[in-house]
Amino acid sequence: TDLLHLINDILDLSKIESGTVTVEVEEILFASLRDNIDRNFRHVAEAKNLPFHIRFADDMPRSMDSDPKRLQQILKNLLSNAVKFTSQGQVEVRVGLASQGWTADHPVLRQAQHVVAFAVEDTGIGVAPEKQRLIFEAFQQADAGTSRKYGGTGLGLAISRELAVLLGGEIRLTSVHGQGSVFTLYLPLHYAGPDGATVSRADANADAGRSVIALPAAREEHVADDRDNIESGDMVLLVIEDDPHYARILLGLARDKGFKGLVATRGAHGLALARQYSPAAISLDIFLPDMLGWTVLNQLKLDPALRHIPVQIITMEEERQHGLAHGAFAYILKEPTTAGLEAAFDRIREFTASRTRRLLVVEDNDIEREAVLELLRYDDIEIVAVGNGQEALAAMLDQTFDCVVLDLRLPDMTGFELLERMQTQPILASLPVVVFTGKDLTRDEQTRIQSMAKSIVLKDVQSPERLLDETALFLHRVVTQLPLQKQAMLERLHNSAEVLRGRKVLVVDDDARNIFALTSVLENHEVDVISATNGRDAIDIIKSTSDLVMVLMDIMMPEMDGYETMREIRKDPEFRTLPILALTAKAMKGDREKCLDAGASDYIAKPVNTDQLLSLMRVWLFR
Repeated sequence: TDLLHLINDILDLSKIESGTVTVEVEEILFASLRDNIDRNFRHVAEAKNLPFHIRFADDMPRSMDSDPKRLQQILKNLLSNAVKFTSQGQVEVRVGLASQGWTADHPVLRQAQHVVAFAVEDTGIGVAPEKQRLIFEAFQQADAGTSRKYGGTGLGLAISRELAVLLGGEIRLTSVHGQGSVFTLYLPLHYAGPDGATVSRADANADAGRSVIALPAAREEHVADDRDNIESGDMVLLVIEDDPHYARILLGLARDKGFKGLVATRGAHGLALARQYSPAAISLDIFLPDMLGWTVLNQLKLDPALRHIPVQIITMEEERQHGLAHGAFAYILKEPTTAGLEAAFDRIREFTASRTRRLLVVEDNDIEREAVLELLRYDDIEIVAVGNGQEALAAMLDQTFDCVVLDLRLPDMTGFELLERMQTQPILASLPVVVFTGKDLTRDEQTRIQSMAKSIVLKDVQSPERLLDETALFLHRVVTQLPLQKQAMLERLHNSAEVLRGRKVLVVDDDARNIFALTSVLENHEVDVISATNGRDAIDIIKSTSDLVMVLMDIMMPEMDGYETMREIRKDPEFRTLPILALTAKAMKGDREKCLDAGASDYIAKPVNTDQLLSLMRVWLFR
């Protein structure tokens, strides 16, 4: 229902702006209008315990001439807002003839013999002076931000303003922030048409027999690629890029390097092509029209049949460390020239050529080192093992490795000292390091790891399954070609119901429909779900529930948003390792960093892909 209302609003706004809305003038009886307002809004106000007053002036004429449907639409928007944004006090509608109040040079109202004023007054939150003009723009709201208390799309006032112009009138606002607002609709008693520009546009439609102008439908621009002549054995590169011009540049570079090319301008289309063609490599943009590139990368890396494919991120946004830490092969910023792209395509061509991946294991204990080698060893990779930090540095500077497994306890230096030395070597900055330690890290050690993870691709794992999983990710191993025993370990990590069964998870969301949907999914996997509708309740539940293993945290909540709630949770040392997955409907630059900086363990974008959510939950719970 919400989606249908939103679609109707957008269609209304589009039709108004394109000049295809026709005004159907009828006689409107003020007695009928009063009854209509009372019938539609008294029960809504009473449900919030708000007194609701309707006052029509005694000197009102019997009727007016205008479009009743459009008038009621404007009044409905104004009254809905008044009730929504008022929690105490009252809402009042006043209708009467007016001699002033509208813009002095209004082209219709200044010439009208009589003007009717419809004033909707509330004692609600009011509108700050700097936002009084803004709220009449599409998708803008006075109560915006992640901790907003009130819902809505920000279209109602934009539509109302345009409809008021269409009916030959205007809407004026007077408001005091924190005390209330008065929205006043001024209309001529007898419809006389809107201002000159709109009249001529309406007349043009009338002259054409009121025919509606058909606007061209927006659609994806097709980029001609090689999908119709791909043969078995061809090296295929998939370009996921929404800019057709840039996609053609990347396609040309791919062909120059000996690839056949596929192009997708949307994330979902790219994922479908990846599953259909199993390309040798993928070029991925972050900002796509239907989903973030991070979501595409996550879905690729959570699919055993696709996670080995090297993904080269090419985008405008500098978030290199995040991309590499989540399994991207390379991270390139878009530049005016193609010089950097040429080198990047050379690297990915070299990487996709058949070669053995190389892994360095740094572990001083012979027995533990042999256990790691036994876990990871297979004929698709070459492993070099060393027992101290100096040998490790020498090996890394002498040879090329694709990944390093590091124990933090070494005889000649700590693992932290080795990482710090790696930071000073530019050629080692993008080398993925998986820290494998059997002991729980102290808070200080975790802080050190996190600070170094900003300049080194770093993961800490505490189980053999996680170690196999992370190294397979960075080595781009084809999971389906590993021995069955190792495939079973990864299957257990990503798909086992055992990890979820009987575990207690808190879902925090202010929308009961979201809680219902997530609870339904999780209970099908035998998860014990408890819920909270605001941050304060969530904190109380976490403190009082000793066997809680995870929190799914919505970001946009009233009064105390998800960011603030997570920061409060992390202040308590007892909950510093509690996995918190942030659920965010926003896809704006920097949102993910805000989630992680506030204390989220990971994040997933709405609408939630349930397979991706369950896989992320398993990975975090497996610790």
